[in-house]
Amino acid sequence: MAGRQALVVPALKKQTATIIMAHGLGDSGAGWIFLAENWRRRGKFEDVKFVFPNAPSIPITVNSGMSMPGWYDIVRRRDDVDFNESMHDEPGILRSRTTLTKLITDEIAAGIPSDRIVLGGFSQGGAMSIFTGATTPHKLAGVFGLSCYLLLGDKIKDYAKEANGANKDTPFFMGHGDADQVVSYKWGVQTAEFLKNELGHKVEFKTYKGLPHSADMQEIDDLEVFIKDCLKPTESL
Repeated sequence: MAGRQALVVPALKKQTATIIMAHGLGDSGAGWIFLAENWRRRGKFEDVKFVFPNAPSIPITVNSGMSMPGWYDIVRRRDDVDFNESMHDEPGILRSRTTLTKLITDEIAAGIPSDRIVLGGFSQGGAMSIFTGATTPHKLAGVFGLSCYLLLGDKIKDYAKEANGANKDTPFFMGHGDADQVVSYKWGVQTAEFLKNELGHKVEFKTYKGLPHSADMQEIDDLEVFIKDCLKPTESL
C-alpha cells in the first residue's frame, strides 16, 4: 500500500543534504511545504533538497473506520491508554518505516551520505521519524519529532538492536505545545525521557507555552537552528 508520490523541492545550489519531513494524520506532504518556502525566501538551506512524502489512505479505527492519509492505524484513543501500552498498529508502523527507509536509501544511492540526511515529522509523522531514527542502521544527520509520541514502547528496544547504535550520537529534537489537545504534552515529555534514558539518544526537548496541536513560528525557528547545526558544512563538501 503506497501513498502518492512524495513532493520534492530541489536544492537551488549543488545538493549536499536532504531533509525528509513526514506529515500527520489526515494531512499530506503539501501541508508542510511552507517549511521549504519559508526557508527559501530567507536564503536558508539552498544546498538542501526537501522531500515531503504522502502517507497512503487507510481506514482509521478511532475515526469510525473512515479512510484518510495515515502512516498507521490508531486503534484506541490515546487518552484511554497508558504511555507504554501496546496499542499500536505494528504492521502499519513497520510498513511506513520501510517507506521512510526507502526515501533515505534513495538519497544515498543518489550520492548524498546518510549523515547528511535529516529525518523528521509532525504528530504521526513525527512518531514515525523518531521510531525510524531509533531503529535504522543508517547514520543520520539529525532526527526531529514535533507534537509526537513513542511508538511500540514495549518493543522498540528489540527493534533498536537492529540499528547497532548507528544514531546514538545523532541529535534528536522534540518540540511540543503544553496545550496540545490531541497528543498529550506529558507523552512528549515521556518520549524524550525514554529516548534518553532507555535508548541512550541525545535529545533536545522544547516546550511551547499555550501551543495546541500545531507548530508556531518560534518552534519553526528552533527547528531551523537545530537543522543548521545538524548540517554544518564539512571540508569534504
